[in-house]
Amino acid sequence: MEKKFVYNEDTALVETESGKVRGYFYDDMYIFKGIPYAKARRFHAPAPVEPWEGVLQATSFGYVCPLLELPKPEGELLVPHRYWVMNEDCQNLNIWTPGLDGEKRPVMVWLHGGGFFAGSAIEHIAYEGENMCRFGQVVVVSVNHRLNVLGYCDLSDFGQEYANSGNAGTDDLVAALRWLHDNIERFGGDPDNVTVFGQSGGGAKVTTLLQTPAADGLFAKGINMSGVIGPVLGDAVGSGKRLGEMLMEELKVEDVKALETVPYDALAAAYNKVKPILEKAGEYVGGAPHPNTFYKGEPITNGFRKESEHVPLIVGSVFGEFNSFAPTPYKRSALTREDGIRIVEEEVGKEQAAELIGLFEKAYPERNPVDILTMDFTFRAPEIDYIRIRSGCKGRVWSYLFNLDMPFDGGRTPWHCADIPYFFHNTQLAPYTQEEGVTERVEKLIFDAVMAFAKTGNPGTQELADWNSCSEDEEATLVIGKETSVRVNFDHELVPVLAKDMAPVYARNMEKRMKEVQH
Repeated sequence: MEKKFVYNEDTALVETESGKVRGYFYDDMYIFKGIPYAKARRFHAPAPVEPWEGVLQATSFGYVCPLLELPKPEGELLVPHRYWVMNEDCQNLNIWTPGLDGEKRPVMVWLHGGGFFAGSAIEHIAYEGENMCRFGQVVVVSVNHRLNVLGYCDLSDFGQEYANSGNAGTDDLVAALRWLHDNIERFGGDPDNVTVFGQSGGGAKVTTLLQTPAADGLFAKGINMSGVIGPVLGDAVGSGKRLGEMLMEELKVEDVKALETVPYDALAAAYNKVKPILEKAGEYVGGAPHPNTFYKGEPITNGFRKESEHVPLIVGSVFGEFNSFAPTPYKRSALTREDGIRIVEEEVGKEQAAELIGLFEKAYPERNPVDILTMDFTFRAPEIDYIRIRSGCKGRVWSYLFNLDMPFDGGRTPWHCADIPYFFHNTQLAPYTQEEGVTERVEKLIFDAVMAFAKTGNPGTQELADWNSCSEDEEATLVIGKETSVRVNFDHELVPVLAKDMAPVYARNMEKRMKEVQH
């Protein structure tokens, strides 16, 4: 089928509050890339972008935030990446829209993964917004912002001008949402119907925005995908004074102002040198949101802000998460149940295996017991608490668990990031998803629920009529696999036991697994 492409003076031209931008029309949608939404001095809050004269060409992706270390392409079949030009001038966003016609469509704002220290708006190949825009008839936005030492370095002890430098990256996200609130209607979107959604660090950013007063009123709904990871994506607490002093000492400068202008490579090298010293001493190292008057702190410890309780959420994770990155020493497809039991017994001992297997088969009757060894608990355990707390403060929360094995290396339990292509309607871009008779059906189920949520605040569809929001006592989890069902509190007994018994195994394997793939 022929796809229409138009780029000229009159097509895809939008006048924003800062000036005119020109994108292009392709395959029934208008696409804009690299639109600046703010500007900022290093360690300072972002300011509105200065108006420009003429027409800004918005046809190329903008700079992404510089990383602390160059990424090493590995595991690209598992998590297919793209790498892009890095520069501190990274406050930009991308827009895909079905029309520039004044129609108010739901707006989906993607917050990328990579913790609060890495990643970009275009990093994962499945972050492309075209299919979500086309099939969902929604406006899709992806955002770049400051990360790592640029975005999360508390220097507040050095002066009021740095009062929220520990959350500068979150301030960028707020600035992006504010820009969208003021401009997205001109791109065919509804500023009063914005859904923020993200995976891993992006999911954690959804939570951070809920806990940030400056973001109030700038989004209506949130989807948190694998973004509740306890201390792994926890807050950076304490004073950053020692960090600032050590950076100045390492860089041989006497004034904190000098940290604003030293070359980024030198700043990153200094940070990478002093960080392990501070970590060993249990001191502040930054790299994550900093609780203060601008940010309440993560909700499991600090509770959710009442001002955000009305925002409906979808919260979920993946069966294997980090545990499924590395290949197993056994061929899963050839194992009988008895084989699986024996392997688990060899790993944790007969007594512990008996308890685990009983609880596991109750929660996952469709799985071989050997999958205990790749089942996640580092995400799922805090997620259960997160959903319970959120439900208890009258927030509407829908829970899901992505339980679909991938046709990879003879069959593998799903890993961290494996669900992203299904949410974006982009399975065609990710080879690992392809399984005849399964991929399209599961993609449609997930995508339809996401679009229903974007449009109505409820992910229920005709196919998912029994997927109810959670209560404080009952977590109704949509367990998504070849056969999908809603299961209430289905793993609440299993997860604590798994965390206790499998922690030593997890610790032995994690370093190897995390080195084999970018995520």
